[in-house]
Amino acid sequence: MEPSTEPGAAPSADGPRATIQKAQLTEPAATLSPEAGGASPTIAASTDGRRLQRRSHLNLSFKDRLLFYLMAGVIHVLSLIPDFLLYPLGIAGGFIGYWLDRRHIPIGMKNLAIAFPERSEAERRRILRASYINLGRGGAEFIRLGGFFYRRLKDRVAYERFAYWAEVNARYPGRGSIILSAHFGNFELLAPAHAMHGFQINLVHHTQRFLAGDALITFVRERAGVEIVRKHAAARAVLKALRQGETVGIPFDQNAKRSEAIFVPFFTELAATASGLARLVAISKAPVVPVFIVRQPDMRSHRIEIQDEVPVQRSGDANADIEENTRRFVKAIEDTVRRYPEQFLWTHRRYRTRPRGMPPIYPPKRSSSSSGLAGKR
Repeated sequence: MEPSTEPGAAPSADGPRATIQKAQLTEPAATLSPEAGGASPTIAASTDGRRLQRRSHLNLSFKDRLLFYLMAGVIHVLSLIPDFLLYPLGIAGGFIGYWLDRRHIPIGMKNLAIAFPERSEAERRRILRASYINLGRGGAEFIRLGGFFYRRLKDRVAYERFAYWAEVNARYPGRGSIILSAHFGNFELLAPAHAMHGFQINLVHHTQRFLAGDALITFVRERAGVEIVRKHAAARAVLKALRQGETVGIPFDQNAKRSEAIFVPFFTELAATASGLARLVAISKAPVVPVFIVRQPDMRSHRIEIQDEVPVQRSGDANADIEENTRRFVKAIEDTVRRYPEQFLWTHRRYRTRPRGMPPIYPPKRSSSSSGLAGKR
């Protein structure tokens, strides 16, 4: 199923174009405005009256701007490497990361012990190694996505149950929809692939400390047609997008700060989870549909798996509803991870924020000075 992105093109057999709002794209080359103030989005002017893609802006120093252009240039050069060499290089990078990443391997093994206590340590280590290799393959595909001929990647991504997605949108006219997802499969490809198939998508994004790297990720996503919503100002922007009938993607598998968190089970342990999504759903009454990009057995193609809408509790008790709905959202992610554990990012400290009075899950980070002393003993 490969719908065209050209206006007026005939729909595919799955017929998604008839029911999903088509992206209104600007020119293929994304423009990044480092000198613009803050991170407020702008909308490019259009000569035919269509709303064009909103662009986010980052304030970059000269050094960050230079690093951004350098990294973008390197990715474009690397993207000229043919797939029969690029994929093995990505796999090798995943193997090397697995053997050398002393900091994150213990985190991943601890998370896997929580998730799969019934499995042997050898089996959990196999899953973690496969997760690193999946990241390596994703890295190779990010080079392809960030370089020349990036639109060719859309031919490797197909949809599953697109008719159901159309049905959900028809059921909630004018409310927009929320895509619930996670750092799973090639998560960097999910929103760009959807946009390159011709569909509008906003993605909530947490600005990274390494601004040049953040600028690169933003460039790659926006060039494909994704509209970025910065997390620090997400609530108002997301509500506005939903009221305009747009689609918003929200990764929902990260640890939350205590001030923003409620604790719900993720596998067998309580995990600090942002309550903001459940609050947005209560206000907007938008449907929440779990969507994941699943790497296929050939390891080069992907399937966008559209799952059943998460039923939302509306009992009249706001606090109880927020907690219960957050639990349901997290459970949808857990169920998918159980089916494809090798495709999940296990090295995130998901249980870093703990309920008061409970011991930490992970050992404290060692400072460089203490590591040096330890090495001298």
